[in-house]
Amino acid sequence: MPRRSVLFFAFAFAVIADPVSSVAYAIEAALRALHGDLALLLPTMTLVVGLVVVVTANYWQLVRRFPKGGGAAAAAGRAFGPRWTFVPIGALVVDFVLTIGISIAAAASAVIALFPELAAYRIPLALLLLLVVAGLTWFGHGGRLLFAVMTVLFVLVCVAVLVRGFVSPHAIGESPAATDPGRSAALAVVLAFPVAMALATGVEAPSTAIAQLGQLDDTHRRRFGRGTLALLLVIVGGLTLALTALAVRLHIGIPGEDSTQIADIAQAAAGSGWLYGAFQLTSSLLLLAAASSSFQAGPGLLKALAGTGDRPGVLPAALGRTNRYHTPYWSVVVYLAAAAVIIVAAAGEEQELVLFYAVAVFVSFLVGLLAMTRFAHTERKTALAWANGIAAAAVAFTLAVNLLRGRPVLSLLATLLVAGAFYLRWVRAGRPSGIEDVEAAAEAD
Repeated sequence: MPRRSVLFFAFAFAVIADPVSSVAYAIEAALRALHGDLALLLPTMTLVVGLVVVVTANYWQLVRRFPKGGGAAAAAGRAFGPRWTFVPIGALVVDFVLTIGISIAAAASAVIALFPELAAYRIPLALLLLLVVAGLTWFGHGGRLLFAVMTVLFVLVCVAVLVRGFVSPHAIGESPAATDPGRSAALAVVLAFPVAMALATGVEAPSTAIAQLGQLDDTHRRRFGRGTLALLLVIVGGLTLALTALAVRLHIGIPGEDSTQIADIAQAAAGSGWLYGAFQLTSSLLLLAAASSSFQAGPGLLKALAGTGDRPGVLPAALGRTNRYHTPYWSVVVYLAAAAVIIVAAAGEEQELVLFYAVAVFVSFLVGLLAMTRFAHTERKTALAWANGIAAAAVAFTLAVNLLRGRPVLSLLATLLVAGAFYLRWVRAGRPSGIEDVEAAAEAD
């Protein structure tokens, strides 16, 4: 039992590093979309957390149905046929690149908020952090327990900042509680909350990562997956709403050029002493852990698609070549290059990338929900089919509002191009069977 508890700790807190790290930029993204209207920030983030609950409920079902892993790809393949597997796969490839880019950029912003003199070197700093994280990936999955520790440290320090901020804040900001949104408050919230849905990225991770738990039977994998989803929801939802409420209470609005809102919240709550420094340090390390997690999962997916052992390959064999730590190094190079391009294109600003972030993964969410709706309908579970259908409509609406902003369409196009390219290679390879299980195979490897 103690060994299993340690395993759950390492698994759960490492897997949720990505969604927990999203707290560092999602709240600020919503406030910017609201044009600084603090009065509407809490309703907006409450709506965001509500939709995260909806998405999490779907993955709760996926874990039950696919205890060996596979997530939305497995669901899509079995519900609609193997060709539909490539839509969530394409979405995940794009999502991994964006997770790396935005996490690295946000980590650089956290460092700059602590050391403003580094602001002139934002892009070189971000690229240096990117190279460091990619380099550490060379040594494989050995850092999973370290990622779990980083997540726990951030949560503990964040709670300390929240307690200080609500009980005895160091300072009160000067941002007005409300501004004129130029439209109805309800419409402003509806248009703003999809931008902050970056908070939902990483929710799919437990449903695929359980494939790593080969030492457990299906029952215990389900418990680990569902336990991780529940923990994710409590921590991410709790920290998000608490930090949002503190921002409103302390009048912390849109930050200056060389800071972030979450840094301003921490500084107003605790001053510029050791607690503020610890907050910035743990948040930057957590963001690097999230980037590292995607640096492992993304290349692992390409490796699985390249084929290993008795599995036929869809991608070039070079992408599946590994070092002695089982790291597919050419696949790592692919993600390194792609992430570097988007970091430079966004000038190292994570808020520029947030606009694109929630698109690709919401395509995967939508396909997964439609698949679960199909399963429920086939099994004559009418109430569940309606619930999943309504959830799918909510996800589709969120995706549509994000796409109406214009530039996020690039994320959708990238997703469809990657999915289409993988599908064509699959057809040329003779449509090898088992493609539905590629996500589970990637994690198990």
